[in-house]
Amino acid sequence: MAALISFARNDSCIVSSSIRVYSWLIIKRMRVYELAKKEKIASKDLLKIIKDLGIKGKVSASSLSEEEIKKISSRTKEKKPQKKEERVKKSAEKTNLIPRAPIITLMGHVDHGKTSLLDVIRESRVVDTEYGEITQHIGAYRVKIKGKEMVFLDTPGHEAFTAMRARGAKVTDIVILVVAVDDGVMPQTVEAINHCKEAKVPIIVALNKMDKPGINLEKVKQELAKLDLAPEEWGGKTVYVETSARTKTGIPNLLDMLGLEAEMLELKADPGKPGKGTVIEAKVDKREGRVINVIVRDGTIRVGDNFVVGDTFGRVKALINEAGKHLKEAGPSTPIKIPGCANKLPSPGDLLQVVASEKEAKEIVGKKEISASPGELAEKSSQTTLEDLYREIKEGKKNELKLIIKGDVVGSIEALGKSLKELTNPEIKIDIIHQSAGGINESDIMLASVSNAVIVGFNVPVETKIKELAKKEKIDLRTYQIIYEVIEDIKKAISGLLKPKEVEEPVGEAEIRRVFTLSNGQAIAGCLVAKGKVIRGARARLVRGEKVLADDKIASLRRFKDNAREVGVNFECGIQLENFNDFKAGDRFQIYRIVEQKQ
Repeated sequence: MAALISFARNDSCIVSSSIRVYSWLIIKRMRVYELAKKEKIASKDLLKIIKDLGIKGKVSASSLSEEEIKKISSRTKEKKPQKKEERVKKSAEKTNLIPRAPIITLMGHVDHGKTSLLDVIRESRVVDTEYGEITQHIGAYRVKIKGKEMVFLDTPGHEAFTAMRARGAKVTDIVILVVAVDDGVMPQTVEAINHCKEAKVPIIVALNKMDKPGINLEKVKQELAKLDLAPEEWGGKTVYVETSARTKTGIPNLLDMLGLEAEMLELKADPGKPGKGTVIEAKVDKREGRVINVIVRDGTIRVGDNFVVGDTFGRVKALINEAGKHLKEAGPSTPIKIPGCANKLPSPGDLLQVVASEKEAKEIVGKKEISASPGELAEKSSQTTLEDLYREIKEGKKNELKLIIKGDVVGSIEALGKSLKELTNPEIKIDIIHQSAGGINESDIMLASVSNAVIVGFNVPVETKIKELAKKEKIDLRTYQIIYEVIEDIKKAISGLLKPKEVEEPVGEAEIRRVFTLSNGQAIAGCLVAKGKVIRGARARLVRGEKVLADDKIASLRRFKDNAREVGVNFECGIQLENFNDFKAGDRFQIYRIVEQKQ
C-alpha cells in the first residue's frame, strides 16, 4: 500500500478514499464508460448521475476532467445499495430477458461511402465465416466485436428506413450517418438527419474519406453543428468517428463506439416467447418461390412454426442465415431467410408473428386483426389536415403543427420557413421538420406519414405518382406559387377561418412534340397524351425540367383540325392555353381539375 500512496503523490494521479481505500487509481482524464467500469455501474446510470450533477453534454464516449471525476466518484459512493427484496423482485421480473444485438443502418448522401464502409466491416468481421463466403443476400448481416454481435442492414437509405416506420415497424436501433469530408453536408445528408430526428434514433457520425487531400474538417463539423449534431469536443452530444473505407482506418473505433451506444440503449429480448420479426425484403425467386427476409425482434422462430405476416400467413419450412447455413431456430436480432412459405408476398416493414396453429393463422388473417406490441404495428391513424387543425386545438388534442417545406430555390424556402415559424403562438407551435429545394418526392411523403405532418410545396411540380401516394397515405399535400397564400392558409387554419379545401384531381399528362404558330401569333402545342387524358377547360401546369412555367386553363383542344372535348392516352392533340404561348418541344403538361373536398 505504501507504494500506492507514494505513486499517488505524482500530480498525474489521485487516490480516492473515504472510509475505505480504493485499490485503483483515477487518471486525470477518463472516458465516461471507463469510469462506469471502475465504479461497477452501468454507463446509462452513471450518465444520469452526471446529469443530476449539472455536468452537461456528456455521452458514453465523452472525456471527463479530474475535477469531474472527483465530483462523480463522490456521488456514486453516496448511492445506497438496493435492498435485497427489491433486487430479488426485479430479477424475477426480468428473468427471461437477455441482451440482444443492436440493429444498425448506414445513411447519408449518395457516393459518400456507405456501401464501401459496409463492405470493409463485412470483409473483416463477419460472423459464421467458418461456413464459407456469404452466399445469401438477406438484407442484413452480423459482425462480432469483442465477443458481442451487431447486425447491419445492408439495404441502407432513409426512404426504406422511413417506409418501414410508416407501417409501424421500428427496425433500426442506431444510425451511422456517413459524411464524406471532401464533400460536406449535402441534401440527402439533411434528409437523413431529419428522418432520424423524427424517429428519435441515436446517430453516430462517420466522417469518411479522411484519406483525401485538402479536406476542411472544421467546416464539415460546423455544417453538422448547424443541424444540431455538434461534436462532443464542442460541448455537443454527438459521437464523431474519422474513417476511410479505402485505407480501412477508423473501423475498429467506429465499432467500439457502436458497442458503447448499444450498451447505453440496454437492448433486451425474451427468447422464450413465440417469435416476432420484421420483414426487410420480400421477393419471388425462380427456384425457391416466395421468399421473405426477416430480422427477429423478440422471441424465437423455429422450423415448423405457423405465422402471420401482414395480411397473409404461412409455415416455416426452412430458416437460412446470411452464410447460407440452415438453422433449426433463430433468436432475437438474427437475420434470416424464410423461403417458399407465404401464400402471397408481404411488404417490407410488416410484422411476422408466430402463432399456435394454421387454423389460428387463417382466423387472424380473415379478421385482419394481427396483434402487436405497442409501437411495433399500429393501425394507421388519420393524418393532420389544415381543416381539422382549429377543431383539434380547441379540443386540446393538438398543440403542434408539423410542416415539410419543399421549394424551387433555397432563398424562398428559408424566407417561407422563417415567416411560418413566426406564427407560433401560446396555443400551437409551428415545427418545420424538414425543408429543402427540389420537387416533392416519396421520401417526403413517407416522412409526413410517420410524423403526421402537412407538406407545403412552393413553386414545385408534383408528379402524379407522388399525388397518388399522398392520397394513399392520407397526407395533406398543398402546392402554392405565392408565399403570401401559404402564410394566409396557415393563419386561417390556426384561427379557424379556413374555407373548405379545394383539391387537385389528376386527369392526365401530355408531352409537347412540336410547336405550331398561328397567323395571329398564338401558339399551339402539338402533343402526345402520355397518361390519362386531356380535357378542354381543365387546368394545365406546364413543366420544363423541374420548373413550373405556367398554370393555366386549356382554352382550346384539337384533334387534327377538329375541336375536341377530350383526347385519350397515346393519341396526338393540339393544346392552346388562355394566357401562355412560350412552348418548347420536350415541355410537359400536367392536366388536372379542381374539386371541392367535403369537410
